[in-house]
Amino acid sequence: MIHACRLLLTLAVVAGACAADPAAPLASAPPKGFRSVTPYLYVDDAKAAIAFYVAAFDAEELYAYPNEDGGIVHAELRVGEASIMIADADVRSDTAAPKPGAPRSAGVHLYVRDVDAVHAQAVAAGAVSVVPPADMPWGHRFALVVDPHGHAWSIATPGADAPPAEAEGKAQPEADAPAEAGKSF
Repeated sequence: MIHACRLLLTLAVVAGACAADPAAPLASAPPKGFRSVTPYLYVDDAKAAIAFYVAAFDAEELYAYPNEDGGIVHAELRVGEASIMIADADVRSDTAAPKPGAPRSAGVHLYVRDVDAVHAQAVAAGAVSVVPPADMPWGHRFALVVDPHGHAWSIATPGADAPPAEAEGKAQPEADAPAEAGKSF
């Protein structure tokens, strides 16, 4: 509970600081290891979701704050060079996890070195393949899976036919980050 209060207090201070200076750039200071935009996923079982993301995408759990009932109020994972945040949907009254069979309203796009390997790893961990790996007209090797918690993950590798800046890694700041040995990312 203390961690949740600290998180809410921090968010209130940041929101107040941004409101005080409407000319301040939106992405003025993301924390170290974060990008200006970070997906926040609400799920029905955050502990199971974290275990899935570790198995499917080689995610690294940075930390997880439980509430007094054991639910996850806030967790952060690193996937490749980027981060995602996760929480149990029932810890707040204004959030909901995706519902099976409902249309998707968002997804997470994951650039990797080997689409086929990451797709197979995700399916082996419990994801459902929606689009199997294939070469797409826009130049990417691409696949789409839905994780057991209802979130869609598009998986891609820019190919030789991708738009020039993307194929050379110029459109992706993460492309300059060193890759970890043994990872598919």
